[in-house]
Amino acid sequence: MSESFAGRLPAAPHAAMASHHQGSSANLADILERVLDKGIVIAGDIQVNLLDIELLTIKLRLLVASVDKAKEMGIDWWEHDPSLSSRARPSRPVAGGGGDGSREELLARENERLRAELECLRSGPSPDEQRQAEIRERTEETP
Repeated sequence: MSESFAGRLPAAPHAAMASHHQGSSANLADILERVLDKGIVIAGDIQVNLLDIELLTIKLRLLVASVDKAKEMGIDWWEHDPSLSSRARPSRPVAGGGGDGSREELLARENERLRAELECLRSGPSPDEQRQAEIRERTEETP
């Protein structure tokens, strides 16, 4: 009876569970590494029909891959999005904007300028009037 009671008990349950969890987490890590290395595409469509009339269609496409694999496939949009990458350049202001105001304001000003220019072109002489002006110019040039 010199043997302690704890020495006769089997290994603690948490020790056995720890080795089991470690093996499954290693397997999960291997699976995740393989998926990220190879990439996986999940595609699906959801359609809502009522009496054979299509009311709504949602197309779902999901790509799961590592950053390196995505770059190999030519996908790198996150590098150019200023909200996702500090290295991405912010969008350039519209040419001729003067450097003040937001991008929306600059676009609105440019849009207004282009509309005014278009209106001037539309209100100009008609094609018949242009031809008559060209004829007058030619007759004035010849002696």
